[in-house]
Amino acid sequence: MNQSKNKQYLVSILKIAVPIMLGNIINQVQMLVDKAFLGHVNDMYLSALGNVSTLLWTSMSVCFSLSMGASILISQNVGAGKSEETQEYAAATMKWANLLPFLIFLFWTFLGKYVLMAMGLSQTILPMCEEYMKYYAPIFLVVGLESSTMVIMQTSNYTKPMAFYGIVRAGLNVILDYIMIFGKFGCPAMGIKGAAIATAISEYAGVVYAFFIFSTSKKLFTRPKWSYVWRAKFMPYFHTLKLGVNSALEDFAWNFGNLMMIRILNAISEKAAGIYSIVFSVELLVVVIVGAIGNATMILSGEAYGAKDRYKYKHVCMIAYSLTVCCALVTLGICLAVPEQIVRTFTNDATIIPMCCGYLILMCINLYGKSANIIIGNGIRGSGDTRWMFFTQIFGTFFVIGCALLFVFVVHLGIAGVFLAVIADEIVRACINLWHFSGIARKLETA
Repeated sequence: MNQSKNKQYLVSILKIAVPIMLGNIINQVQMLVDKAFLGHVNDMYLSALGNVSTLLWTSMSVCFSLSMGASILISQNVGAGKSEETQEYAAATMKWANLLPFLIFLFWTFLGKYVLMAMGLSQTILPMCEEYMKYYAPIFLVVGLESSTMVIMQTSNYTKPMAFYGIVRAGLNVILDYIMIFGKFGCPAMGIKGAAIATAISEYAGVVYAFFIFSTSKKLFTRPKWSYVWRAKFMPYFHTLKLGVNSALEDFAWNFGNLMMIRILNAISEKAAGIYSIVFSVELLVVVIVGAIGNATMILSGEAYGAKDRYKYKHVCMIAYSLTVCCALVTLGICLAVPEQIVRTFTNDATIIPMCCGYLILMCINLYGKSANIIIGNGIRGSGDTRWMFFTQIFGTFFVIGCALLFVFVVHLGIAGVFLAVIADEIVRACINLWHFSGIARKLETA
């Protein structure tokens, strides 16, 4: 009986995670192509893109992190069999999720120039950043619709359209990048301006496709009726924001810690941050896979929590973590077999390649703790406790900074000290989060 249940949970996890995974990978490839095209035109475009994209992607991350609260509450009500409450939260999300992105659009459109000036950019890079931001900002007008439709798809356990959404958006983006950046087929060469316009057009095309599926699919059982959306009050959405804001703050705390790691690396040598960036890029390709499994974990654990099903709550997370361990093992095998080939994808510097190869192994070790935090953390979020994850991230941010300072400047371990600090942080937080997760599971009644 239990083996049958576990098999069912595995299928459910993969059913939700695989399309998200494919969409994330496609998105990463598209971003790499974007950078490659711009780099071939003008090296300064990459510096401009690096500065402006940090601001824009942080804003985008806040919008999607806030939607996490809606996913949690809708999933819990699905598990509890409360269809009326499910409709209310879904409708409120559809109606009110556009408010913050619209304000962000206004901010970057009219005040973005002053933020860029405050960053101390050179007069060469500043106009490039302004131009990119001007044509990218309209994307925020559809971010609310995009995030709310994604919430409905995930909570309905029907994420297959998200993979096709990624293909439509990324495929069109690459084609338009080629035409607009280089000036092909009679189009003027627009450089970084063309990259921004191509991204905006592709994003709108992807949202049109996603909304078409949202409006016509019969598999979206959490999709609200339009009458509910029309009369939806703000208070249900406010309840989702109370959960989502902790996730947004958690992301901010993580980003702050990562910026401090870069600052410490810059104090070691000019190439240290570049080495870390290369290894981090490889890790990111694995993390988008683990993150997709984490999304599935949050949805299914939320359903289990709403249904008071302790067995499902625990075993969904156990099975999900087993999948991420397999990903880490495969990554370790690849990094041991062809480390130089991996690093040469990013650089031909003979002085950097040997060091990066060694740090790839430390990165693989770190994946076990990081995967545990992603999976267990999403299990905790599924219970509605997003505040815990915010608090442990704050602790982790100060812990990793302290360890890095100790290992680098006191013990003199150099770049390896930063990697060891990151590994220590992930392991310590994984143990703390596992303890809290176990406490939540013990309190649940078995259905």
